[in-house]
Amino acid sequence: MLTIENLHAQVENKQILNGIDLDVKAGEVHAIMGPNGSGKSTLSSVIAGHQDYEVNHGTMLLEGEDLVDLSPEERAHKGIFLSFQYPVEIPGVSVTNFIKTAINASRKAKGLEDMPANVMLKKIREKSSLLEIDSRFLSRSLNEGFSGGEKKRNEIFQMAMMEPKLSILDETDSGLDIDALKIVANGVNRLRSKDNATIVITHYQRLLEYIVPDFVHVLLDGKIVKSGTKDLAVELEEKGYDWIKEMA
Repeated sequence: MLTIENLHAQVENKQILNGIDLDVKAGEVHAIMGPNGSGKSTLSSVIAGHQDYEVNHGTMLLEGEDLVDLSPEERAHKGIFLSFQYPVEIPGVSVTNFIKTAINASRKAKGLEDMPANVMLKKIREKSSLLEIDSRFLSRSLNEGFSGGEKKRNEIFQMAMMEPKLSILDETDSGLDIDALKIVANGVNRLRSKDNATIVITHYQRLLEYIVPDFVHVLLDGKIVKSGTKDLAVELEEKGYDWIKEMA
């Protein structure tokens, strides 16, 4: 689904990614771990097409299609979803209206008509129930006054509604208590299928107790220096990253 080869990228003339190789197949969950400053969030931003980041070498393909020259909107329409580490507040725009607009914009890009109101309502009810979201939550302004857990749950709700091919969860566990973490992880697990894939970016192994990855990759100095199974995440929790640095 996503194939990245020898990817180099910079921001403000500072080189951050120094040769990323990553192959994510449909049906898989990949976890990216690493210390602060290793390039994890940069990688997610580059895949999503953030305008501040420049790819200066390498390839990045989604189902064989080159992503490098596509805008963030075009990548989203192709099926890439990024859950932000710090979701923005949009006063005056309800959660429901935001998601309706996003879905219909995506449909328009594919030459489809707006989703019928009754179909949209049914889908909203189904997905909000999946994530244990109260209907009153959906009428609130997007992320305004939301707790950290509410913001992350809303991101997963958007993912459920958009049904992307590739979801990138950038530190979704940040700021979550254990109950909120379980609800968010449960939503991610229920949305997992043979037709989609997920990249989970995290500092900590605790999230991976609930969202079990097929592969774990360690990112250091802008390169993936070690890959393994979920057991690698447990080892990192016990030993930290210094032993990886010595090996690299």
